[in-house]
Amino acid sequence: MNASPQSPQPSKQRIVAELGRPETPEETAARKAENSRRHRANQTLFNLVLALAASLAIVLFLVLVVVRPSTDSSPRVDYQKVAADAQPTVSETLASPTLPAGWSANSARLRKGSDGVLSWTIGFITPTPQYIGLVQGVKANPSWISNQLGGARSTGEETIDGIEWTTYDRPSASARAGNEADDYAFSMTTTRGDSTYVLHGSAKDSEFHTLAGALAAQLKNDAKH
Repeated sequence: MNASPQSPQPSKQRIVAELGRPETPEETAARKAENSRRHRANQTLFNLVLALAASLAIVLFLVLVVVRPSTDSSPRVDYQKVAADAQPTVSETLASPTLPAGWSANSARLRKGSDGVLSWTIGFITPTPQYIGLVQGVKANPSWISNQLGGARSTGEETIDGIEWTTYDRPSASARAGNEADDYAFSMTTTRGDSTYVLHGSAKDSEFHTLAGALAAQLKNDAKH
């Protein structure tokens, strides 16, 4: 007995809940197209977020590792070694005071100016940090001193560890332009033997006193020998 042929199963169609009927081929195509569009949109947004996160990570790396400045970007100079190397060419003992921890120098040079005065200069960075320049002029003349001070007039005198200094307080100096000395808000000068010493910079008084005291200690020690 031959089996009766089976009737084909009706194709499964998605029921549209809102309409209560199977969706038409057009509706199916539209639904799939919309799903594809949403998937692409989500994928694009996801990729955008990933790219943004990667960019931020690179920027953070550059800021923390590459671009971050050193806590001390100034070059360090062994001014006492430079002074010792230059000393045989100078009749006067070159200033090379020993300073407490936290002090450093970013320059040290010996040169003769157009006025014939031999100058020994050390650029000190204080612990705060601020700048104080120490300039020693050998057999300096009044013009040399005036140039070092930018023509400033004395505002007083001060004795530090037995050495008398003439002071030049110019709190508004940083607002002026012109001679290099105009950048220094405070200066001090003293003469010992054939050397005139000038301290000038933007540091606080206590740091000027520390440097002046260290220089006084060197001068006293040299006088004993």
